[in-house]
Amino acid sequence: MSFRYDEDSLGSVEVPREAYYGAFTARALKQYVVTGHASHPDLRDSFVMIKRSAARANMQTGAIDAKKGDAITRACDEILGGKLTEWFVVDMINSGAGTAFNMNTNEVIANAALRIIGKDLGEYQYLHPNDHVNMSQSSNDTYPTAMHMSILMGSEKLVPELHLLKDSLQSKADQFNKFRKIGRTHLMDALPITLGDEFASYAVVIDKCTKLIQYTAAEMYPVALGGTAVGSGANTPDGYRDIVISELADISSLPLVKEPDMRHGLQSRFAAAAFSGALRGLASELGKISNDIRLMASGPMAGLSEIGIPAVHAGSSIMPGKVNPSLAECMNMICYNVMGNDASVSMAAGAGQFELNVMLPGMLKCILESTDMLYSFIPIFRANLIDGLTANEGRLQSDIQRSPVIVTLLAPRIGYQKSAQLYKESLATGKTIRDLVIDMNLMTADEVDDLLS
Repeated sequence: MSFRYDEDSLGSVEVPREAYYGAFTARALKQYVVTGHASHPDLRDSFVMIKRSAARANMQTGAIDAKKGDAITRACDEILGGKLTEWFVVDMINSGAGTAFNMNTNEVIANAALRIIGKDLGEYQYLHPNDHVNMSQSSNDTYPTAMHMSILMGSEKLVPELHLLKDSLQSKADQFNKFRKIGRTHLMDALPITLGDEFASYAVVIDKCTKLIQYTAAEMYPVALGGTAVGSGANTPDGYRDIVISELADISSLPLVKEPDMRHGLQSRFAAAAFSGALRGLASELGKISNDIRLMASGPMAGLSEIGIPAVHAGSSIMPGKVNPSLAECMNMICYNVMGNDASVSMAAGAGQFELNVMLPGMLKCILESTDMLYSFIPIFRANLIDGLTANEGRLQSDIQRSPVIVTLLAPRIGYQKSAQLYKESLATGKTIRDLVIDMNLMTADEVDDLLS
């Protein structure tokens, strides 16, 4: 490999000759060896859109000449079109406030723009990563803005999948509404409900989770771009902030607006933490649904065996024919990861000091990872598990007939104390409540059937 030598404020740095990154990135690659993964594509695209919007705003305010501004704009368009993305190499978790990734972006765009104007990579005297690509910006206002944008992009992918999941659960509720079953509280027999009742409740809570995710996502529409280092807007030309956010909203197709208090926009990560909390709430409910399915499908002989689950692969490498609730188990593991990510986000959100929270890369890594896992797996969970569930009607009906808890429905007629005696007698003898009541002449068969219906 051949090298060139780029200069930064710390001195000369060896950089691969054909690399579109520069000195800052070369230094960062030696320090931030963390996850083994480059930054998320949505974060990359958000940053590039910010740089493009800034270049256009700087041109319109006269802060940068048209030749440089146009070259930066064209370079950004190339990257957004899929070129040069391999040069965004800084780890997702990097320096505080994401300065390393901001500079990685500045350097790639600067070198792409240098090629556009006929210069060689690294000839920053003609177009500089800091002086021109980063003009009117700071990592402190660009990273929070890109953070909001990339989270919103993830939300836009996740929400439609949640709507489809809710519809599948409601469809299953309608299909299962005719199947009565024993309800359970404390994992013990309780009054009868329908299998459809349970799935209808699942649909309701997924709808509630979706609305909360949408609500918290809307808290990220305001962005602090233009606040630069501490929210004061230092080093920005007059009119820049209005123009840059308008340009950014246009190119991203996101409903971005100005954060009314730019200092809040840099100090606080309230909106991101709230969104993460909404994902945690969704994970709690998806985990509960998955656990219910695992319990209802347990068996087929020694468990509840109330529902059948589709086989997506062999359940065991040693027990032939075994079918496991593998997709529900996978969803459980995803949910636990989402909850852990939220714990990290919550701690990081409270770890800001004075004018800046520097924990942005770690927070964003967790939120985007959670969102990606959910919107990637929910379609599989829905299509290959939920949609394929079947009701074991015979087992459901048998459980109702055999369970002594249905004596509760007779208690208003025969009294609590007598009902408790019947419950114990049913458990001891194995006789059904219906048979005991008729044998003891407490009610006629028609009366019992009417109450138990």
